[in-house]
Amino acid sequence: MDPIRVPPEMFRFTSGDRAGLYVSVLHAFGEANERLETALGIDDVRARLRTVGWLEAIDDEDLTSALDQLRAWNLVDVIQNHSENYRTATEYERRNLQYSLTRQGEAAFAGVVHAMSVLASSGALQTAVLDAISDRLADLLHELESGADRRVFIVLSELESHLEALRANTKQFNGELQRLLRAEGVDLGVFHEVKAATVAYLQEFLTNIEYRTHTIASRIQAVEDFGIARMHQRALLGAELPKLTGADPGVAWLEHRRARWDGIRAWFLPVDGSTPRIDQLRQVGRKAIITLLQVLDRITESRRRSSSAVADFRELARWFTVLPEQDDLHRLWSTAFGLSSARHPHLAHPDPELVSYTAPWGEAPAVEVSPLLRSSGRTERFGRTGAIPDVAAIKAARAARAAVERAELQAAWDMLDTGGAVRLSAFGELDHEVFERLLELLGRALGNAPDRKGTRRGSTTDGRIEIVLRRPPDGGIAELKTPRGIFRGPDYIVEVTAPGRDTRRRGASA
Repeated sequence: MDPIRVPPEMFRFTSGDRAGLYVSVLHAFGEANERLETALGIDDVRARLRTVGWLEAIDDEDLTSALDQLRAWNLVDVIQNHSENYRTATEYERRNLQYSLTRQGEAAFAGVVHAMSVLASSGALQTAVLDAISDRLADLLHELESGADRRVFIVLSELESHLEALRANTKQFNGELQRLLRAEGVDLGVFHEVKAATVAYLQEFLTNIEYRTHTIASRIQAVEDFGIARMHQRALLGAELPKLTGADPGVAWLEHRRARWDGIRAWFLPVDGSTPRIDQLRQVGRKAIITLLQVLDRITESRRRSSSAVADFRELARWFTVLPEQDDLHRLWSTAFGLSSARHPHLAHPDPELVSYTAPWGEAPAVEVSPLLRSSGRTERFGRTGAIPDVAAIKAARAARAAVERAELQAAWDMLDTGGAVRLSAFGELDHEVFERLLELLGRALGNAPDRKGTRRGSTTDGRIEIVLRRPPDGGIAELKTPRGIFRGPDYIVEVTAPGRDTRRRGASA
């Protein structure tokens, strides 16, 4: 792509002592062009100056000089008007010359107008523009299939205008967003409100943007399948371009349309498989949300402090200057910095959770302070490290006790193994330890829901012992005796089994 080269005299009218007059004159010509008046005499220029806001008096010599200077910069052209009838020589001199904007003058004034509009406007991320692009692509597909060439041209022009609006608004909003992220030295209250509103704005824009992007990309691909060359050719026929010069305007028009379509693809469906610009915009938005939230957190944390450390020290210095007595100064020093002889503030209560951290020192319980703290700086006297004891005997005793406990547990399970269904009352009299095991099994069974037959099942944690429990059909009451008392309850039908062991049947089957 060739670099953009601006004619050096194109924007000279915007600087200098007479810049205001030059801009107003070009503005007058621009207003006349909007009303299809392409040529103005000197009296017409003076009249138009008043309509665009130039209220200062200006004589013919100054106005002619300004027009001649604009003509020297190739912004204004002058022609002789031979179609008028002049009655006097003075009228001929005043009305013979007609001024009009050159092509470069039109471009220069349009550039100034665009620059001022950019300065006055603010960028935006509008999901409505994405929806409009998606809708125009759908309309374009419909018109390509069954519509007229003129409709294809109209819809394609609307699509390009929406894309241009998206590009312009996005560029401007991104610039404003980056300036906001770098903003310093502003009021924290206003800064907090602006950034909070920006975060909400970005979050709203990013909602469902993936779905919109996918829809647009799929419709672009559908248009590509129809044929871009055919689409542009039909749009060219619908544009009905005039041939005012010898060159065919269709060639440049088609080239411009192809560049616009490449821009649409770059935003949503790049040809080379690179990242679409809409995805880059989404990443910029998400990164900006994170950055703004971090800044808001820092602002919130700074607001939580009642005063800064600098303000605290300044206030302390002011107190030192107003205290009259030396003892008061020492007391203030000890209170502010705690550099006294006390060396126990690091000590805590045996159970700190029982003492609230907001309790005053005078109301909190006392903390024991070792007498050695003042003399040695330590709370206890540390002696020589003791020898490592021989724990072999302790390990052997623990292993023997564990073996005895396992044997007792095994014996208890053997006693409870019914070998079939029995009444709970069949257990009769039990040792207290065996009775506790039985209660544990009953509790596990009763804690489970019954099946369709009313049967409840349970097992120990390791699954070695299983119990099946059924309600007694006669509503009987069982009575079990233990060394610590008598247990009474429903006389359930119980079946306790220990898989893999030969056990005897206890009592009669129910």
